[in-house]
Amino acid sequence: QVQLVESGGGLVQPGGSLRLSCTASGFVFNNYGMAWYRQAPGEERDVVATISTRGSMTTYADSVKGRFTVSRDNTKSTMYLQMNSLKPEDTAVYYCNVDPGSRPLGFWGQGTQVTVST
Repeated sequence: QVQLVESGGGLVQPGGSLRLSCTASGFVFNNYGMAWYRQAPGEERDVVATISTRGSMTTYADSVKGRFTVSRDNTKSTMYLQMNSLKPEDTAVYYCNVDPGSRPLGFWGQGTQVTVST
């Protein structure tokens, strides 16, 4: 049974930082490129960052380049998103899943809410 558990979200002031975690189970984590996605109210779910199977290659949405860093620990089947210099427009529910180029898992976790506000 596939499980994706996102955690680490919260309320933070503009300019602050958060570190999100995604723990996966039920599939061979090491075999998949992974990605962080986010969805703001009334908007589509978009890709924020991707990471290759061994973590050697990463990509970022233009809006987060230089501020966010994606990483993974295959020994723990866990992916991370370090978010620095947060802006109000980063407010969204953040999800992890396989990257857009991989075969879909057909499952989404509950996500973790990130709110950037004074």
